[in-house]
Amino acid sequence: MKRFSLSPVLAVWIRRLHVMIVKELLQLSRDVVLLVFIGYAFTVDIYLAGSGVSLQLNRAAFVVQDSDHSFASRELIHRFRAPYFQLKGEVGSSRESMKMLDDGRAVMVLEPAPQFEQSLLRGEATSVQLQVDATNSVLGFLASSYAAQIVGEYGLEAGLAREGLSATDIANVPRIDSRHRVWFNPNQNDAWFMSISEVLTIITLFAILLPAAAMVREKERGTVEQLLVSPLTSFQIMFPKVVSMTAVILAGTAISLFLILKPVFHVPFKGDLLLFFSVTTLYVFTTAGLGLFAATIARNLAQAGMMTILIIAPMIFLSGAWTPPEAMPAWLRLGMKISPLHYYMDASFGILLKGAGLANIWGSILSMAGLGGIVFGFGLWRFRRQFR
Repeated sequence: MKRFSLSPVLAVWIRRLHVMIVKELLQLSRDVVLLVFIGYAFTVDIYLAGSGVSLQLNRAAFVVQDSDHSFASRELIHRFRAPYFQLKGEVGSSRESMKMLDDGRAVMVLEPAPQFEQSLLRGEATSVQLQVDATNSVLGFLASSYAAQIVGEYGLEAGLAREGLSATDIANVPRIDSRHRVWFNPNQNDAWFMSISEVLTIITLFAILLPAAAMVREKERGTVEQLLVSPLTSFQIMFPKVVSMTAVILAGTAISLFLILKPVFHVPFKGDLLLFFSVTTLYVFTTAGLGLFAATIARNLAQAGMMTILIIAPMIFLSGAWTPPEAMPAWLRLGMKISPLHYYMDASFGILLKGAGLANIWGSILSMAGLGGIVFGFGLWRFRRQFR
């Protein structure tokens, strides 16, 4: 029976790789500030993103200018209730209501028309004025939409009551019944989307920052000259940095998933987590090329951090995490096709929330790998040039 043995060249190469990976992890363990930042980013930052950011209307402050003071106006006002609205009191004049809007103490002012109840009882048309602070356009749009729905429902009920009809009678009338089906996030919980998006953004940040920091640290401490005179090739110097930092990022990702997303926000993880970590490994490896490129330009860690911000900002804007692709101009939608983060987010959300398999996301993975291969190759080329 023959025993398998590695060739001397391969054995030396593997030993050098092992020694360099251990060296990179030891250097990182001595950087307390960076370790604290990594721990904060993969735990506290994910929690704040999931719990502190909401895309829904929540306790929007409003005031009332009620000149009718009737049963009907009071009933309408009290339909604006939590968790969507929060009544902040009543004002006596238009000047006072405008001042509250100007000062930001109220998002909207609700003003039923004078003789509101009498007009309803006589079957006459009446109005409800709603003034909305649209400084925050999203919040203003949601407030006006919710208010229009509430007033519309109240008006329908008032009309039915005047004609002696009920909701049961209306149900027997021919009409279109619109039934909605919400998939993948039935409760439309913002925390699922925001927390996962933040995890993917943090992964991207460290995929660029950590390899760049590892290389720049060599420049700052003067050890790059020692690497130059060692029998290591430029690939043997660069590759262990990427491998070790990838391991750190995967460990941080596991902490985020199993200590924050699952127990705190109850994200369901419908897909194969092994596939997710495999895709993440590929993404980190390929995106590390941008960090190597930044390291060839930066002279210290502060410059590497600034370069990382300069690189990651357009990646996030073009990823579709903050703005849907359909809402972007046509030329920006073309720019999304060159953002690896866009394809990584599609694949990750498909795995984690939709339970997608490899057959469903292979297009995103191929696009991500293709762009990442170009980026990694360019970073490696720049990295090698500085050793000439």
